[in-house]
Amino acid sequence: MFQVIGAFVLVIGAVAGAYAGFGRHGSAPALPLSVESNVVIPPDTVVAEKAAARALAKAKAEAAAAEEAERARKANEIAAREQAAREQAAASRSQPRTEAPAVPSSCDEYSGNRALGCALLLEAGFGLDQMGCLDSMWSKESGWNEKAMNNSSGAYGIPQALPASKMAAYGADYLTNPVPQIRWGLGYIKGRYSSPCGAWNFWLANHWY
Repeated sequence: MFQVIGAFVLVIGAVAGAYAGFGRHGSAPALPLSVESNVVIPPDTVVAEKAAARALAKAKAEAAAAEEAERARKANEIAAREQAAREQAAASRSQPRTEAPAVPSSCDEYSGNRALGCALLLEAGFGLDQMGCLDSMWSKESGWNEKAMNNSSGAYGIPQALPASKMAAYGADYLTNPVPQIRWGLGYIKGRYSSPCGAWNFWLANHWY
């Protein structure tokens, strides 16, 4: 009887000692808590998630900025092309209108002073392709009339030389003979405009040559 009681006391003492030990060295084992109230996220995980969120926001902002920059670049390119087109159109309108007179197949297509002018044109070293320009210009200047005179300026003859005495070097009868007039006119054109078509293009812009 006393032995059984003694054993029981020893067991109780051991259990009490065990709980006393927990009291000295640490907390007693916590009882299990519900999952809902004890989900603990480690601090490192929280920091990582915040960093990831900031990185994502930064990436979105940079992508949006890049997209906006690309839209601005394309808009600037379109504006530049439109401006260049407007400037080109304005420059084109300001340029003299260049007419390309028909090129004759031969001097036989002309008569009178025009036929003479065509022959002398070839003699001066110009091509037949220049005759259309010469014909157009001198038709405007004098109508190929060797006695034509501008009452305002005094310009005279088929090429409207000013003064008329410039043509004297090509013949004493320069006032009535179309040959010295045409030869002088072709020499003047060659020295100043290189060709009858060069002179004609200048005439179109200025109405004189």
